[in-house]
Amino acid sequence: MTQITENSVVTLTYELRVSDETGADTLVETAEADEPMLFLMGRSGLPEKFEAALLGKQAGDPFEVTLAPEEGYGDYDEDMLVTLPRDTFAVEGKVDDEMLQVGNYLPMSDQDGNHMQGRVDAVDADGVRMDFNHPLAGMTMHFRGRVESCRAATAEELDHGHVHGPGGHHH
Repeated sequence: MTQITENSVVTLTYELRVSDETGADTLVETAEADEPMLFLMGRSGLPEKFEAALLGKQAGDPFEVTLAPEEGYGDYDEDMLVTLPRDTFAVEGKVDDEMLQVGNYLPMSDQDGNHMQGRVDAVDADGVRMDFNHPLAGMTMHFRGRVESCRAATAEELDHGHVHGPGGHHH
């Protein structure tokens, strides 16, 4: 059987639970057999410790990984809360109040053109407070799952840096 190595295409099913600073445990995500997670090992953008825990595993192997905030998406950073003028969100001179609902994630870009997601944290008459922390920042993540399959990446997948085909990227 093929073992997971650098540049393997990995298919997983799992559940992700998180614990916040109070210790409260919450199920936040599942990947079931009908919609598993596929990624290219070493190029996924997933936390390094998560990928490292999968190295050497093969199809059928279970896994459990716990990541402290500093091993995952970092501590929650109050400096990532930014208040922007309401007119920043105007399209053709109008602000869409439906878009500016607390909890909504909005695609944005900074002055250098870097793309990011921000969550609407608060809205008032003058401004919109956006939270640019990763949604899992400050949380301990507990993954439990199973390796469904593993194969060597194709030359095209390695060249493009992502998985192609069913469950992957389509060009």
